[in-house]
Amino acid sequence: MLAVSAGTVLATGGSDPRPAAAAQPTPTAPLADAPRATPSVTPTRKVRPVKPLAQSVRDEKPKPRPKVLDSGTCEASFYGEGQMTASGEPFDPSGLTAAHKTLPLGSKVRVTNQNNGKSVVVRINDRGPFVAGRCLDLSTGAMQAVGGMGSGVIPVRYEVLSRG
Repeated sequence: MLAVSAGTVLATGGSDPRPAAAAQPTPTAPLADAPRATPSVTPTRKVRPVKPLAQSVRDEKPKPRPKVLDSGTCEASFYGEGQMTASGEPFDPSGLTAAHKTLPLGSKVRVTNQNNGKSVVVRINDRGPFVAGRCLDLSTGAMQAVGGMGSGVIPVRYEVLSRG
C-alpha cells in the first residue's frame, strides 16, 4: 500500500515523488530600471511666469461707456410694418432702429427694459410714436432684444448717447 502525503505528487515511471510547490515554476523578481542620468545642461531659454487669469482680467481697463447726453423714462411700443422711414430708408423690422418725435435722425439711444434690465442701442431713423405717454416706437428686432414682445408696451429708460 502506498501512502501519499498532502502536497506531494506521485510520478509514474519510477520517479521519486517531489513536493507540488517544486513542480510549479517559481516567479522571478522584476528587474529594476537602471538609474537615469540627470541632465547637467541648464535651459538657455528664459521662461516668463504666466499671470493667473484673474489677475490679467483685473489689469485690463474697462471700455469707457459713451457719455450720456440726455435720459428719461417712458413707455415704448414696437412696430413692424414695411414702410419708408422719415430718414428716407426702407423700414427693416429686424434692424435695431426706433422712432422718436424730436431727436435728430441718426441719434444713438440706449433703451433698457425696466421689467428685466435688458438693453439695446438703437438708431433713430423715423418719427413717432403718436400715442400719448409713449416716447419711442422700437423696431421688432429692438423690442425682441430687450424682451418685450409679449406685452407690446413696456416701461423703458432711455439714454441719448449721440445726436444725429
